[in-house]
Amino acid sequence: MAALAAVFFASLAQASEYHGQVTFNGLPLPGATVTATHETKSLATVTDQKGSYSFADLPDGSWTVTVAMTCFTPVTQTVVIAPNAPPASWELKLLPLDRIMAGLKLAPSQGALALRADAAPRNSAAQNAAVTDATRPTDDATQRPSDGFLVNGSQNNAATSPFTMSQAFGNSRTGQRGLYTGGLSISAGNSALDARPYSLSGLSTPKPSYNQFTAVLTLGGPLNIPHLMPRGPDFFIAYAWTRDRDATTLSGLVPDAAERSGDLSALLDATGKPLVIVNPATGQPFTGSIPVSPQAAALLRLYPLPNVPGNPRYNYQVPVTTATHADALESRLDRSIGSKDQLYGGLSFLNSRTSGANLFGFIDHTATLGISANANWGRRVREGVYTTTGYKFSRLRTAVNPYFKGRENVSGEAGISGNDQSPSEWGPPALEFSSGIAPLFDAQSAFNRNRTDGISSSTTWNHGHHYSTFGGDFRRQQFNYLSQQDPRGTFAFTGAATSASAASPSAAAGTGSDLADFLLGIPDTSSIAFGNADKYLRQSVYDAYFTDDWRLRPDLTVNAGLRWEYGAPITELHGRLVNLDVASGFAAVAPVLGSRPQGPLTGEHYPSSLIRPDKRGFEPRIGVSWRPLPGKSVVVRGGYGIYDDTSVYQSTALELSQQAPLSKSLRVQNSAACPLTLADAFNACSSTTADNYAVDPDFRVGYAQNWQLAIQTDLPAALQMTATYLGIKGTHGVQEYLPNTYPDGAQNPCPACPLGFVYRSSGGNSAREAGQIQLRRRLRSGFAASLRYTYSKSIDDDSVLGGAGQVASAGPEGIVIPQPAASPMIAQDWRNLRAERGPSTFDQRHLLNLQMQYTTGMGLHGGTLMTGWHGRLLKDWTVVSSLVAGSGLPETPIYFATVAGTGVTGNIRPDSTGAPLYSAPAGLHLNPAAFTAPPPGHWGAAGRDSIRGPGQFSLDASIARTFRWSSRLNLDMRVDSVNLLNHAVFTSWISVVNSSQFGLPAAANPMRSLEISTRLRF
Repeated sequence: MAALAAVFFASLAQASEYHGQVTFNGLPLPGATVTATHETKSLATVTDQKGSYSFADLPDGSWTVTVAMTCFTPVTQTVVIAPNAPPASWELKLLPLDRIMAGLKLAPSQGALALRADAAPRNSAAQNAAVTDATRPTDDATQRPSDGFLVNGSQNNAATSPFTMSQAFGNSRTGQRGLYTGGLSISAGNSALDARPYSLSGLSTPKPSYNQFTAVLTLGGPLNIPHLMPRGPDFFIAYAWTRDRDATTLSGLVPDAAERSGDLSALLDATGKPLVIVNPATGQPFTGSIPVSPQAAALLRLYPLPNVPGNPRYNYQVPVTTATHADALESRLDRSIGSKDQLYGGLSFLNSRTSGANLFGFIDHTATLGISANANWGRRVREGVYTTTGYKFSRLRTAVNPYFKGRENVSGEAGISGNDQSPSEWGPPALEFSSGIAPLFDAQSAFNRNRTDGISSSTTWNHGHHYSTFGGDFRRQQFNYLSQQDPRGTFAFTGAATSASAASPSAAAGTGSDLADFLLGIPDTSSIAFGNADKYLRQSVYDAYFTDDWRLRPDLTVNAGLRWEYGAPITELHGRLVNLDVASGFAAVAPVLGSRPQGPLTGEHYPSSLIRPDKRGFEPRIGVSWRPLPGKSVVVRGGYGIYDDTSVYQSTALELSQQAPLSKSLRVQNSAACPLTLADAFNACSSTTADNYAVDPDFRVGYAQNWQLAIQTDLPAALQMTATYLGIKGTHGVQEYLPNTYPDGAQNPCPACPLGFVYRSSGGNSAREAGQIQLRRRLRSGFAASLRYTYSKSIDDDSVLGGAGQVASAGPEGIVIPQPAASPMIAQDWRNLRAERGPSTFDQRHLLNLQMQYTTGMGLHGGTLMTGWHGRLLKDWTVVSSLVAGSGLPETPIYFATVAGTGVTGNIRPDSTGAPLYSAPAGLHLNPAAFTAPPPGHWGAAGRDSIRGPGQFSLDASIARTFRWSSRLNLDMRVDSVNLLNHAVFTSWISVVNSSQFGLPAAANPMRSLEISTRLRF
């Protein structure tokens, strides 16, 4: 995806505009350099004639911002960039006269001092940051004036010295030439430059041919129109054009020709003997081929034949390509009115089209169209008081067109009834197998439109030793869906129908075949959810905040504040939500509608959202920065804050909108009382409740308490060391479980109680502690590096953090950042939720990050350090490498079976045998003998996330050079390599213990790729 496409999505999700004003004695200060640094990434800009600056889309996170100008005291502050933040206000002070005179005698690299900052903290996470360093010189002062040159390790868009960029840029442009700047960037890649995708099956698959191309054009400057707008606003516009194709290799297990005809004689049980497959009609073992139902035969047509001989675990492999076409536009305007007012805003646009194939060759298409705009007004009310008001609008439309949409009615032609067979939902039902046979699936049709309107207002007040900020935000969010949850339905096969235990309860379990069940047309479970396709969900989000940056002493700063945040539970425009009104002890349930929100069983009155609002989102935050030893470089930083998760309602509302009586939503298990077949399983009788989802009406919004303590000191040789302790305590996390369930083989303790629905509550807890040591070498003699090691431990019983629902990571300030993934993990035993407590999905105990940069530099006035062609050849090169190595992430062992009476699979765990898990047979990474099926009448005793996944390793590198053709024209060239060593790293292990693929890698990360980029700047 193009750089601007990434910028656009970041503007909708996790990037923010960071802007502000630099003043001196309350007056705008033009020409000051503002630099934002995060790890090895550094961005810079220069204040305009009004003292204003802006970073258009700064990724959210912790950044160090420095404002510097000759003869003024530089200021530095660590801030956390967050959305809808007020503008920063910086007040520079003149250096004492003796310091100015002394500074004029120094080399240009020796004039910077890292001093206390007056910048406005962001309105969110920054209130927890431990900010501001006390006065101290930087390591640059160790450079001798006799060095005679400056090694330039980063680009600075300002000619503040002859050693940065050409004086034709920024406010130092000489003469009467215009102030317009621009650039043309081109990035290209080709399959010939990339390594072959990794093959899980061992078969050498031909590499598809593909190209990757992105072009970006930028232009900025004053918008001056003679006689109409002679002194117009400053503008910036960028357009990105992307045409990419990429390739990967997919592997799977598919039925062979003999198995398709019903000959399963080659299947073996765990002891290596021929598998006993029982005829469910007679209770006797099959003596020959198994009859194949018409529905199974029709669905088998969609499976390819094996093409990998001699591999019983992966017998099919195919290369597939993904195509991406994207056009992205970003623009920005900034206009000052008088000396007190400033108007600024931006507009972003994205049009993206992607297509990709799966293992079966089904090519699905996705189209995304988005627009984002913002307008802001800033006013300096009086000296030290600055207020900002803004409006932000964004709209994102996503259309998904599956392969079979309007093409072929697979279910209807196969004789499968009861699912949605409208042309937009044509295609096969999903098939799931316990033995490792590739699941059959295709994308779901969708046409979704989301919109957000937001207003914000903030005021900053600089008075005495205090820098105060207060304000608030309001967002109105629309989630408009035209899509179904599971319109074609899902069948799961576990081998239960053809198992010996199915015919005789006293017989040994573990026989039978999921493939045999499929051929006979007898699923173990069926589920479906469709109807009420158009859903119009609405949510309002509010926040208000106050923070004060109190500079108690030159060596001590305290940043404290309070934030209140409230996200209202989501409603549906027409009241089309359905929850379950639950009697005490889950003895009975009944539907309750958002249009008539009174419980028929309890008589309780609910809001139209069916979830009561939680307005207790008070979030105190404090940060401290202290220099305990005067004249020394030791700095101690500490902080504490509370952060609410107001994003939990959307997934819940989608589930509540796909329920009876508004739609058809069932999970059914095959039984003698309710036999299932492929032909009519979606119309079968059901002993389960008609609705399969419910949420606690008193659901609480989860929150995390974050705290940190860091000690930083300078070391010789331009080194800096930082030791950090981070802690997180999560409360009211999401939990999901199945009420009234019991282990297979046990007696049902409440035959009259309802079964078959998932219940969501907020009783989860989580904890993460981490110790981090960082050694950083500042840029000196052309070399800079950062080495960071983190040891951490994370545990929880949260179905989202620790389950499959979301993969979470810790942000730069230790804040847990969840990222969407699959459905949440449903607890195994609803009466013992403590048994779900275990390592979090993101519990990576050891993580090492090493980043290095070397720059050959250049001499005075951009010249060479050596004479002749050697100097011209070697100057201005920059080499950057990044190495990441870490331990594996946890995975949960799964025994693929059905929870009795529910139609739910995938949440039962096996028993541990005591055999060593990682002493695996040849070709496997996990030992299948380490687990066994849980005994009848008991839940599996293996712990959640008790398997450690494959380790993480990556080495990326880049090399770049700038060719300075003239004072106004520069050409940047860069080559980036991902996975430079072409080292195969697996994403995870297959952890279904009754699968023939248990212990195999599920997939591999991309192999080595190269990309060449050029950028022409003028």
